[in-house]
Amino acid sequence: MINIASLRNETYEFQFHIDKTFFENFGKELVEDGNLDVHLSLIKHEGFLETTFKIKGSVKLICDRSLDEFDYPLDLNNPVIFKFAEEAEEISEEVIHLRRDADTLNAGQYIYDMIGSALPMKRLHPKFEQENDENGDGKIIYSSATKDEDTIDPRWEKLKKLK
Repeated sequence: MINIASLRNETYEFQFHIDKTFFENFGKELVEDGNLDVHLSLIKHEGFLETTFKIKGSVKLICDRSLDEFDYPLDLNNPVIFKFAEEAEEISEEVIHLRRDADTLNAGQYIYDMIGSALPMKRLHPKFEQENDENGDGKIIYSSATKDEDTIDPRWEKLKKLK
């Protein structure tokens, strides 16, 4: 928690270290453990906060295929603008409204959300990366068989003779 009510209109720098305890506090649904460093740059202006979250390190994930644990590297640089408004509301990933009477900013929740959105949907151990890329170029090619519209199914041809 950052006490934003006591900050003057200037630049502030914050450093955080994230480990297993952090993920235990926010829930283990996404990640159980990690080793990350966070550098938060905050510039307070009249009416809004301009922030940049730089998150670097790795999180421990479980492979969907082998159930082996592996380190997944993260290197994030997320700018977020917090505007003061009547109601708290998330406009987009980059713009969030805070209540005008907000005294603190829970940076931990935003850091957790940023880490969660950077994780892959399919979690594969690095030893399976070559197998996952079937064509070797990162593209998946789909094809569908097309019939020539001029050729008529022989069964329909016999039905036409009945007319």
